[in-house]
Amino acid sequence: MPRWLRRAIALFFGGVVALVAAFWLLTKLRTLIGMVLVALFLSLAMEPAVDRLARRGWRRGTATLLVLTVVVVLSLGFLAAFGSVVVGQTSELFDHAPRYVRELERFVNDDLGIDWNASGLVRDLRHGRAPIHASSGDIAQGAIDATLTALGFLLQLATVLVFAFYMTADGPRMRRAICSRLPAHRQEMVLDTWEIAIDKTGGYLYSRGIQALVSAMATWLFLFALGVPYSLALGIWVGVVSQFIPTIGTYIAMVLPVLVALVYDPVDALWVLLFLIAYQQFENYLLGPRITKHTMDVHPALAIGTVFAGGLLFGGIGALLALPATAIIQALISAHTVEREVIDAPLTEETDADHPKRLRQLLRWLRREKESSAV
Repeated sequence: MPRWLRRAIALFFGGVVALVAAFWLLTKLRTLIGMVLVALFLSLAMEPAVDRLARRGWRRGTATLLVLTVVVVLSLGFLAAFGSVVVGQTSELFDHAPRYVRELERFVNDDLGIDWNASGLVRDLRHGRAPIHASSGDIAQGAIDATLTALGFLLQLATVLVFAFYMTADGPRMRRAICSRLPAHRQEMVLDTWEIAIDKTGGYLYSRGIQALVSAMATWLFLFALGVPYSLALGIWVGVVSQFIPTIGTYIAMVLPVLVALVYDPVDALWVLLFLIAYQQFENYLLGPRITKHTMDVHPALAIGTVFAGGLLFGGIGALLALPATAIIQALISAHTVEREVIDAPLTEETDADHPKRLRQLLRWLRREKESSAV
């Protein structure tokens, strides 16, 4: 047997063992890797604000703590607003549950021709007796499981915040430590990549934040004028969910205000739905392009695909971080590759109707020609 064959066989089996070990480590450390990725993106988003404060004389640690505190307070405010809506509507549902059951009984019997007597269920609801009984042991076990889940979530959240704090506060030192092990041309590539990541992530989150604020204010004012309860909380819900849940967040955000309005007045629910649809068109065609034209440039099909891929890999966090990650990768490809001239072919031909920018340039040129000829 030749020596190279033995070496090849050894390398093959060594590679298989290494792949199995790497897969085992990734499986065991999946939660930690997810937390580090979330902390990294949070650090990239906070970096511009922290740098601005540091240039004004703030200590970097103090500036990072201030920015991180603002992020936490805003997140807690959103959770409190959402919680008030859920608690209020749940209480409203339990208070009016007998009436809702009677209306359902009337609809089923009169419109569907089904003979259903809901008197027993209404009696149980009025006397506070649940139709589904659970033993005290099941209730205690459920409470313990819920407490452990909440504690685990709080521990992961605290870990993410600690990682994000140190990644931002010690950002220059961390980058110097990485670059000290690399040659000069590699250092330039690492720093350029880091700068692009900061620019795209910060731009993405800040542009989404502006759109969320405008959406929340507009929705709150409309719901308040219409007399829908919890108008401020519902406005915050629509603003945050529609902007920070990619692709489908708009439709998820519409459901809660429509349901809340439907409980009180079906006509109000229709007006709320029409307003949200109209505002979405305003955001898609007027507000959004003007805010995000310098921050995000991701094709819609690519955005949907990356959102699904991120969700399959890391769940909801992966879906949330998919768009900024895609923008960073796309910007890196554009920065480190050369754009070639495309040959003329039927498959690459664009019409003026398909290219609004070219059409606007042509109209501006015609307007200038007309003004010059008039002079």
